[in-house]
Amino acid sequence: MRDHPHDPPTAAEPVPAVWTGRATNRLQWLLAIAGVACVTLGIELAVNGSWTSGIVPLLMSVIGCVAAGLLMLYGTLAFVHVSVRVDSDGVEVRCGHIGLPRRRIPLSHVVGAEFAPRVTPRQWGGWGYRWLPEKGTAVVVRRGEGLIVTLGDGRTFTVTVDDAEAAVRAIRDLLRPAGGGTGAPAQI
Repeated sequence: MRDHPHDPPTAAEPVPAVWTGRATNRLQWLLAIAGVACVTLGIELAVNGSWTSGIVPLLMSVIGCVAAGLLMLYGTLAFVHVSVRVDSDGVEVRCGHIGLPRRRIPLSHVVGAEFAPRVTPRQWGGWGYRWLPEKGTAVVVRRGEGLIVTLGDGRTFTVTVDDAEAAVRAIRDLLRPAGGGTGAPAQI
């Protein structure tokens, strides 16, 4: 029995039928505040802007500030946290408060799972939903442990999530043949 509910299950404990995990990055809220500031500046320019320099420069300033602010807001709020669910259907990754972007990987496409003790935004070129030709696809919301899912076509999908070791055990348990054996025919 585990001493604390957040302790990872030991090898002797059964793997749950549905595993869920989450990772959060509170630093992203600061970037969201910057997005709100840009939108506010755009609205302020639209309402109180000086029309002496002409409508085109003012309109470009307003649209630029509002667009930049909205992009910053979506780009940060979408990656404040990530939720991962592993069940008999597959692996599902949902980002942010509305669950977008979302990635569903059917279990039939998964050939393996590995624990990554240290995934950093620097390895992937920043936070967010990332793709690198030589590495695969990733959802990186913070620095720390992660789950690497290997797909049947050789590609990988990495996601930063708390208790990634338990996710790896859950995926490996689901990939094991129903009899628990190696899949080789029995010797008589």
